[in-house]
Amino acid sequence: QRGAAVGSKTSSSRKTSLRGADTCESISELGSLELMSRDLGLAHYGPLKKSVSADSLNSVSSIGNNFGQDFTVGQVEVSMEYDAKAAALHVTLLQGKDLLEKEDTRFESCFMRISLLPAEQIVGISRIQRSAYAVAFDERFSIPLDPAALEEDSLRFSVFGIDEDERNVSTGVAELKLSDLDLTVRPFNAWLYLQDMNKTVDTVGEILLSLSYLPTAERLTVVVVKAKNLVWSNGKGTADPFVKVYLLQDGRKISKKKTAVKRDDTNPVFNEAMIFSVPAIVLQDLSLRVTVAESGEDGRADNTGHVLIGPAASGMGITHWNQMLATLRKPVSMWHPLRRN
Repeated sequence: QRGAAVGSKTSSSRKTSLRGADTCESISELGSLELMSRDLGLAHYGPLKKSVSADSLNSVSSIGNNFGQDFTVGQVEVSMEYDAKAAALHVTLLQGKDLLEKEDTRFESCFMRISLLPAEQIVGISRIQRSAYAVAFDERFSIPLDPAALEEDSLRFSVFGIDEDERNVSTGVAELKLSDLDLTVRPFNAWLYLQDMNKTVDTVGEILLSLSYLPTAERLTVVVVKAKNLVWSNGKGTADPFVKVYLLQDGRKISKKKTAVKRDDTNPVFNEAMIFSVPAIVLQDLSLRVTVAESGEDGRADNTGHVLIGPAASGMGITHWNQMLATLRKPVSMWHPLRRN
């Protein structure tokens, strides 16, 4: 609820435009990096570092349309609460939208399945739905769960289409890491955007990012944790990766920061924090563009892949943003597939 209040649309008369100077920060604003590293569970990666700001934005042109949409096949609204006395997690499937692609005529109906990870244990299956485009589930599942599992386990929400031969085909997936949700303190409610895992073949690796927003300080913190399975551009055999993070407002670059360069590493650990000063009134107009790039000897950089995060994104990008707003002050980490540039 607090997230919805912070992220609500503002009237055009109150809309604020950020300037690059507004997003600068001092080292004192970063707070305790050691404490932040512990909250994120990053201690085994070494000390959390402060990123550097880029010298320039290179251009102020709009880049909002330069990104392909994530492979999204609809969304599902879920709520969760943890009953400590009963040691049970209560999960409710509330409703769904566009759970199957309208162009895909193979499926006559669908259903949702909830699994507990990493054990891959099925903990809930919804009723079969004849319509996949406006679904009212209103189904509650109680999952026996030890409190310690809240720090280790994840939930996977999967939609399955049923074809005329009654075969079940997985068409969309969303995952939530329970430790990101602070369920021992308050319930969680959000729309999850389902990824079509059958279409994510055009990825060039993955990146682990953490987001948090502190409303009292109007501070957006992005931690670039690590990347894995990077595929170098132009068929290169090796490269030296680094990460650029742009803060965008209405698709225009407002601020840019970058990590240190890692030498010849397809699974680099960056563990760098970036802080942007962001008034709550403009949150719904902002997005983050995260690009993994390859440092060249001539000072020029080739881009490996990118991800867009924020209300203008789709799939994992908007799910991560909404989770951040629903759990203010608490860092939320999530893996993102990198799209080829």
